[in-house]
Amino acid sequence: MKRLTLLRHAKSGDDGTVARDFDRPLNGKGRRAARAIGRHMRELGLHFDAVVASPAVRVAETLHEVESGYGAALDPHWERRLYLAPPGELLDIVQSAAPDAQSLLLVGHNPGLEQLVLTLVPSADPNSPRDEIAIKYPTASLAELEFAVDRWDAVAADGATLVRFVRPRDLDPELGPDYA
Repeated sequence: MKRLTLLRHAKSGDDGTVARDFDRPLNGKGRRAARAIGRHMRELGLHFDAVVASPAVRVAETLHEVESGYGAALDPHWERRLYLAPPGELLDIVQSAAPDAQSLLLVGHNPGLEQLVLTLVPSADPNSPRDEIAIKYPTASLAELEFAVDRWDAVAADGATLVRFVRPRDLDPELGPDYA
């Protein structure tokens, strides 16, 4: 059994102070949401044998805040290919994960993460939160998938069970969308 957890970076600022998208930092709400997700991961008892993350500033800052809430370092491998990767590239990264890792945390960006979940989780289960992900995979949201395989290279389309999908607003309504 392999377990893949996908974490989208937290809410970033878009105040025009940085020249490149890659360099955008988190805003205050994003920092709070990432810490809340980290606390929730700790409460669930989640652990990871390997962590692979995009090196974008907003991902690095998300991980820093998640670690603060989680109470432990996650020690990511920074993988440039994760930056704004399409689902096929993400699947390649998953399939090349260390064979001895039973649980993998992948931290990156949308729309790739959302599309990867929709590729890996079959749509037939009416009790699955898959439909919520198809509507929106908000910032700092966490999706946990399980695969009845022994090797990461055996992970394939429609082969996952979606164990949980947690959005920051599920933990604290103030971390939900802002409405004008």
